[in-house]
Amino acid sequence: MRNMKLSKIMHVASVIVGSIAVITFSGAVFGSTNGMVFGITKNDALLCTGILVLFAIWGQVGAIHHMMLEKRGEVV
Repeated sequence: MRNMKLSKIMHVASVIVGSIAVITFSGAVFGSTNGMVFGITKNDALLCTGILVLFAIWGQVGAIHHMMLEKRGEVV
């Protein structure tokens, strides 16, 4: 873990967040029989899914940015 670059950590974190978004979306679309998913309404679950997807995209953009900085030798 000590030699792991920040860009790799950011990439892994955004993949995890994206996976959580897929699980939340699947639960909201396919698993709601009474209008509730994970204890919240279906609409709220879908809004949370959208926010999680935006977080995952932002994490990937940050990972790409840090990869470019690491290539130039500008470690942040």
